[in-house]
Amino acid sequence: MPSERRPRLTPPIADVRRAVRSVLDARDDAPLALVALSGGPDSLALAAAAAFEAPRAGWRAGAVVVDHGLQPGSSEQADAAASVARDLGLDPVLVERVDAGAAPGGAGPEGAARAARYAALDAAAAATGAEVVLLGHTLDDQAETVLLGLARGSGSGSLGGMAARSGRYARPLLGIRRADTRQACLDAGLEPWNDPHNLDSAYARVRVRERVLPLLEAELGPGVAEALARTAEQLREDERAFDEQIDEFIEEICEPAEAGIAVSAAVLAANPAALRQRIIRHVVASEFGASLSRTQTLEVARLVTDWHGQGPIDLPGGVRATRAGAHVVLSTTGSTTVLPHDH
Repeated sequence: MPSERRPRLTPPIADVRRAVRSVLDARDDAPLALVALSGGPDSLALAAAAAFEAPRAGWRAGAVVVDHGLQPGSSEQADAAASVARDLGLDPVLVERVDAGAAPGGAGPEGAARAARYAALDAAAAATGAEVVLLGHTLDDQAETVLLGLARGSGSGSLGGMAARSGRYARPLLGIRRADTRQACLDAGLEPWNDPHNLDSAYARVRVRERVLPLLEAELGPGVAEALARTAEQLREDERAFDEQIDEFIEEICEPAEAGIAVSAAVLAANPAALRQRIIRHVVASEFGASLSRTQTLEVARLVTDWHGQGPIDLPGGVRATRAGAHVVLSTTGSTTVLPHDH
C-alpha cells in the first residue's frame, strides 16, 4: 500500500519532487495528470514524485503504461509497471497495447514505436480527461537529442531539443540528470526495469549515450551534457522570438494566389537571411503542411536573392515555388496568378 512506502527524503528525491511541483500549479478542481510510465528509472522516479506532489497541489495523478510488444515478455513487464503504479497510489492506471512493428512512411522502428506510443498516450488522455501527461525525459535525453540533431545537420528548431511543455505534454525532468533519477528510485526502495533496447548499439541514440557523450566528457571535461541542454534552451528562446516576429507581420507580406499564396519578394529581400528563410519555411508549413530542408529553403530564397529567370522549384508535398513579378508564389498547381486583395 502507498502508506507503507515512506522513503527518507534524500536530495535526488527532493530534486525530482521539486521538478514535478513546478508543473503542477495549485488547483481546486482536481484535474488529472497522467504519468507515462515504462517502469524504467526516469519514469518510475517521476511517477513516485507525482504520487507525492499531485494531491498536495489539488491534482489527481494516474499512469499510462504503453506496451509496444517489441520484445518477449513486454506484456508481463507492462503489467508489472502498472502494479507498481497502483502501489504508489496512482489512479487510474491504464495499460495500452500497441502494434509498433510497422514503420509508417519509412520512419524506421524507432519512429514507428514513437508514433504508436504518442497515439496511445493521446488516446489515454482523451479517455480519462487528463489535463496533462508527464513524460520522463531527462537532461541526458535532451543532450542526446541535440547531439543527434548536430550530426544530422538539423536547423535550430531541431537543435532546440524537446520542449518543457508542448500541448498536453510536460517534461518536468529536463533539468534532472539520469543518474539522479536512478538514485531517487534506489533511495525510495523502488526497483526500476532496465529496457534491453537501451543497451542495443543498433540504435543511434544508444551509441550517443554509451560512447559519444562519455568520450566528450573524457576529452573536454565534465559538464558537456549540461552545456548541450543549455544550448537547447537558448535556441528554443531564439525560435520563439523569431516565430513571434513572423506572426506579427506575415499577413502584411502575403497575398492570396491561385491554389496558394504569394509572398512579397521585396520584403523577403529586405530582411536578414535568417528571417527570410524562416518566413519561407513558415509559409510552406502553415499553408501546405510540408517541411523544407535547408537546401530546399535556400533554393526558394534564390528566387529573391539571385533571380535571373530560373524556372519553378518543386518542393515536398506537391508544392511549387515560382517567381512571378514582385512575388514568390507558393502553390500546389504551379499557378503564378496573384489574386487581388479583398480590400
